[in-house]
Amino acid sequence: MWISVTLQADAARAEALSDALMEAGALSVSIEDADAGTAAETPQFGEPGHLPSALWEHSRVIALFDGDTGSAELGAMLAAAAHAAGLDGVPPFATAEIAEQNWVQLTQSQFDPIRITARLWIVPSWHEAPDPGAINIELDPGMAFGTGSHPTTRLCLEWLCDTVRPGCTVLDYGCGSGILGIAAARLGAADVLGVDIDEKAVEAARDNAARNGVRLRLQHSAIPVDETFNRVVANILTNPLCVLAPAIAARVAAGGQVALSGVLETQADQVIEAWAPFIALQVGARLDGWVRLEGQRPGP
Repeated sequence: MWISVTLQADAARAEALSDALMEAGALSVSIEDADAGTAAETPQFGEPGHLPSALWEHSRVIALFDGDTGSAELGAMLAAAAHAAGLDGVPPFATAEIAEQNWVQLTQSQFDPIRITARLWIVPSWHEAPDPGAINIELDPGMAFGTGSHPTTRLCLEWLCDTVRPGCTVLDYGCGSGILGIAAARLGAADVLGVDIDEKAVEAARDNAARNGVRLRLQHSAIPVDETFNRVVANILTNPLCVLAPAIAARVAAGGQVALSGVLETQADQVIEAWAPFIALQVGARLDGWVRLEGQRPGP
């Protein structure tokens, strides 16, 4: 049994209160948007090295304490944390008891098979494939990005279903879990190279490829790529896509196609402009505020 305490805080004090609660004896602390689920909800998106400038105007700080903590002791902890955070007294809060649960079972229950197209499903290992006749990729949530649930991953998977032909070559730049490369191989690609800046992602992709019975070539992005490919897909973020435009575009073979995602609708023009000297891009699809940009290198 644990005790969950939810306190209200503004953006200026939420982080300080969070740190102070940990110092006071909380087992864990999280900060959420107090307006989540309402019209005032404010999504936050950060690029590496460009984190959001502030938290939500109305923040909710949730602290978890040991279930044996008495009310007087808990009150003293909250008062000490509020004082350390520079607050005039403890802000309004609510408490709740959190019972022991089977956390593995609870986590697994949150991930169901995902239908990408009629041909392609993403299926966690603890589920039966809903359509045994489809291409079913077995993939569990893990350390690397890419389970099929995020809009940008779905956009890229749909593009692969539409464009990969038997025998073609594919580069997955920023491979994460390996989901895109695995899908390309299962769709008939003869050769797939996955590249990532994170060595743990490369390891995760290697394990996932073996689980799905496909062979991917995988390497760290520090190793130069000199080949060109019929299909190039990069599901990363806007800033890296702009900076790496000349390097990634150079890997698209004559007549080859490229798809980019990890781009918000409001950022599409920025990426299109950065890529204009190399390959003309256009918005190919939109989903939940994200876009997929597509282009083709002229043929020989």
